[in-house]
Amino acid sequence: MSPYPHARPRRMRRDEFSRRLMRESVLTANDLIYPVFVHERSGREAVASMPGVERLSVDELLRVAEQCSELRIPAITLFGVPDIERKTHDGAIAWADDGIVQRAVRALKERFPELGVITDVALDPYTTHGQDGLIDERGYILNDVTVDALVRQSLSHAQAGADVVAPSDMMDGRIGAIRGALEDAGLVNTRILAYSAKYASAFYGPFRAAVGSAAALGKGNKYTYQMDPANSDEALHEVALDLEEGADMVMVKPGMPYLDIVRRVKDEFRVPTYVYQVSGEYAMLKAAAQNGWLDERATAMEALLAFKRAGADGVLTYYALDAARWLREG
Repeated sequence: MSPYPHARPRRMRRDEFSRRLMRESVLTANDLIYPVFVHERSGREAVASMPGVERLSVDELLRVAEQCSELRIPAITLFGVPDIERKTHDGAIAWADDGIVQRAVRALKERFPELGVITDVALDPYTTHGQDGLIDERGYILNDVTVDALVRQSLSHAQAGADVVAPSDMMDGRIGAIRGALEDAGLVNTRILAYSAKYASAFYGPFRAAVGSAAALGKGNKYTYQMDPANSDEALHEVALDLEEGADMVMVKPGMPYLDIVRRVKDEFRVPTYVYQVSGEYAMLKAAAQNGWLDERATAMEALLAFKRAGADGVLTYYALDAARWLREG
């Protein structure tokens, strides 16, 4: 026999106070990480496919960092956009002391020492071919020599003052190699945020345009190293390997289409787990809002809350500044 009318779930939904009292997931500014593109040019440069997102010079980056600090956003993630003439087949500018990310890190830590600085570790913005690693004559990504390059890039970021290095390349064994190199260099407190479950997704298009790798990649793809979107168990295997090798935190990327992966990772490992609301997700919400099809604030905040509900400890999102302001407004 049905418990109705004694069981009426709507009772608790009737008033705001009781809805608040039973709310299971809460989003705050503490959950937000702001991804920023920093370029070699002066000033700001709009990213056409990501309305509201700009490539920033180092001085403009400092202005944005001040906003992050004022809004109590814990950290930003830096993605370098080098001038095209500095790109090479091996992406060596990625670990140069005067590289754009290295200069940006030093400026940030000098001005805002309490703001967490996370750096992307991958070669695709710095190579002439747009792949995340070094390639052979057939275009295949060479794993072990790429790992050597990623170690050099990670060390250069950490020595510049990065709090967290975030390898997003999906090479085998790179977390262990980076952890060992950091320990040997005495950089024992540099954290590693491993992009452990990074899928070969179609949602990355606007990002690749933003960092300048889209044209170089052309019709190429990253299927031989990023994960097949059809796979779920494989994500758990990748996360387990990265944790064994010394990762402090793990990432699932993309976000909204992979909420099931976020939940499985969190349930299985109970470690700090992050998710990236990628450029394609952001661009879709922006486009729909600009066309009047969606309420931007309501849908953006619902999407961010969904990441928390799925088990994420934090979200990399281009909405971070807006979301922090909206949360402050209540």
